[in-house]
Amino acid sequence: MEGIAALYIFMLAAFTGYEVISRVPVILHTPLMSGSNFVHGVVLVGAMVVLGHADPDDPVQLLIGFVAVFLGAANAAGGYVVTERMLAMFKGGNKKEGGA
Repeated sequence: MEGIAALYIFMLAAFTGYEVISRVPVILHTPLMSGSNFVHGVVLVGAMVVLGHADPDDPVQLLIGFVAVFLGAANAAGGYVVTERMLAMFKGGNKKEGGA
C-alpha cells in the first residue's frame, strides 16, 4: 500500500510541476534559470532522501526513487548548462574593432 501512496504522490508532484512550468511564458524561462536551479537542487536532495528510505523489497518504491533522482539530476545539470550559455551571451566575445 505504501508503494501506491508513493506513486500517487509522484504523479501529483509531476502534474503540479508541469502545470506551474506551462503557465510561465517561454521568454521568462532563461532569466529564471538561476533561481530554478536552487529549486532543482532541493528536489534532487528530496528525491535522494526518498530513495534512501525506500523499502529494499518493494520494487515500486525503488523505481520511483530512482526515476526521481535521475530526472532531478538531469534537470539540475541542464539548468546549469542553460545558465552558463545565457551568461556567455552577455560576456561578449573577442571582437576586433576597426575591420580586418
